[in-house]
Amino acid sequence: MANSKSAKKSAAHIDKTTAKETAKVARVMSPETVVADELPPKPDYPRYRVTPNEPIQLSQIDPDTCESYQSKKEIEAELEYYRDRLSLLQERLYAEQQRSLLIVLQAMDTGGKDGTIKHVFQGINPQGCRVWSFKNPSQEELSHDFLWRYHQRTPQRGMINIFNRSHYEDVLIVRVKQLVPEAVWQKRYHSINEFEQMLVLNNVSIIKFFLHISKDEQKRRLEKRLEDPDKRWKFSINDVNERKLWDDYQQAYEDAINYCSTEYAPWYVVPANKKWYRNLVIARAIADTLEAMNPQYPAAAQDLENIIIPD
Repeated sequence: MANSKSAKKSAAHIDKTTAKETAKVARVMSPETVVADELPPKPDYPRYRVTPNEPIQLSQIDPDTCESYQSKKEIEAELEYYRDRLSLLQERLYAEQQRSLLIVLQAMDTGGKDGTIKHVFQGINPQGCRVWSFKNPSQEELSHDFLWRYHQRTPQRGMINIFNRSHYEDVLIVRVKQLVPEAVWQKRYHSINEFEQMLVLNNVSIIKFFLHISKDEQKRRLEKRLEDPDKRWKFSINDVNERKLWDDYQQAYEDAINYCSTEYAPWYVVPANKKWYRNLVIARAIADTLEAMNPQYPAAAQDLENIIIPD
């Protein structure tokens, strides 16, 4: 009986400690409350963060939304400002070598994942940033649990890693294409939340973006690829086949976002019909998150003022 009470007490202590550490991270993952000069910030990225236990419906979120902004030209200077902030904060994160940041990008085909990486991360030192894309799993990867191949690509200390598609594919395409039974993929939401919490407790901050475009916008982008000889290499007949499953994918994304947006690893549903607005929202959300993380340069060695560099 005594051993049983001791085990329960230890488990309760562990749960309390875990909850305390997770709460500290959750504060950083609402960065506007820490770093913004005014609320709501401009652009108002917090409006797109999905609150746990408050389910969203993608059909009710307008992918054309751009607040009071009118054009790409209007936001050029603002976007450059946030890119400069990202560059400086990334340098501090890399120098500190204590924490890291994982950025997850998901979208329907043509949603703009590649474009987001290209335009938001201009000026980031490649030494401190890695982009990983996940294609069909290899035989070795299939012989492990579904999270194994993703875990290997999570960022080491000091790094920013970007997942261009991610572990969420295993509750998206796997579900829509019925590659495994429902009884298998249903359990994965829980596994994903625990996986992300484990990363967070090991100093990996996680921020996830769903780039939300309309079906009409996807059609327009696919047609543009076909019309431009220099962009046809991006087009695949499979894009047409996948488009037929639009509604199924929307439901799969909606469920994944609702089940897996947590205080410690939030999802943002970013209106992405206007690419320039998408870039601005994501750039500020990431910059504010890094600033709330507040990475610091390590202390310099002592007595450097007495060093003389020889001729």
